[in-house]
Amino acid sequence: MPIIYLSPSTQEKNYYVSGGTEEQYMNLLADKMIPYLDSSGIRYTRNTPSMTAASSIAASNAGNYDFHLALHSNAAPEGRYGTVRGIIAFYYPGSAQGQRAAEIFANNLRAIYPLPNKVRALSTTTIGEVRRVQAPAVLLEIGFHDNTDDAAWIKNNLDEIARVLVLALTEYFGIPFLAPTAARSGMVDVDWGSLNIRSRPDLQAPILARAPDGAYLSIINLWQGWYLVNYNGTIGYASRDYVTLN
Repeated sequence: MPIIYLSPSTQEKNYYVSGGTEEQYMNLLADKMIPYLDSSGIRYTRNTPSMTAASSIAASNAGNYDFHLALHSNAAPEGRYGTVRGIIAFYYPGSAQGQRAAEIFANNLRAIYPLPNKVRALSTTTIGEVRRVQAPAVLLEIGFHDNTDDAAWIKNNLDEIARVLVLALTEYFGIPFLAPTAARSGMVDVDWGSLNIRSRPDLQAPILARAPDGAYLSIINLWQGWYLVNYNGTIGYASRDYVTLN
C-alpha cells in the first residue's frame, strides 16, 4: 500500500485575516485527513510544527515515499492584499506524476470550492517542496488567508477539504476511497496454506504478505468482496470469502 510524506505548513507568522495562522489551520487540515488516510489504507509520515520547509524536504528525501504532499494557504502580493481568491496545485515541470497528481487534486477541489474556475494546476521551479523532493510532489495553496471569504471557507470546511484531498490521493494511487469505520477483528479461514494479502482489491495485484490459516487480522474496512486488513503491520487487501469475523 502507498505511503506519503504529509507536510502541513510550518509558517506560524502567516496570519489569517480572521485570526489564527497558516500553520495552525494547515495542521488542523492534516489532522482531519488522518482518519480518511487510515480508512483507505494510505500510510503516512508527517512533519511537525517545529520543523521548517528545509527539514521537511530532508525528512521526505530520507525515506522511501510514494508521494509528497505539502499543505499551505496563500496570500496576495503587496497592493492586492485581500482581493485575490483561488486554489493552486503546484508541481515541478518535467514530473509527469507530479503533474498528474496536481490535476487530480485540482479536479476534485473544484467540486467543493465556491469559485471552481479559480482552481488550477501550475508548474513551478521556485518552490522547494516540489523542486527538491525526490518523490512525486504537489504543494497545495488552498485559498488566500488574507481574503475574508477564503479564510472563512477554509475554516468552515476543513473536514470536507480533507475528505476531498484523500479522495484525490486514492484516485492517484488507483485504490478505493473508503469512509472511516470502526476496525474489527478477523481470522484467516482457508483450507490450504495461507491467504494472500494484496496491494489492491484485485486477484492480479501484487502480493504483499501471506497470512496462514488461523492468523488474526485487524479489519480496517470493506470494499465489495475484499477486506482492507492490517496483518502484522502489513496493510493490504484480503478476500472476504476467507476471513471469519471474531
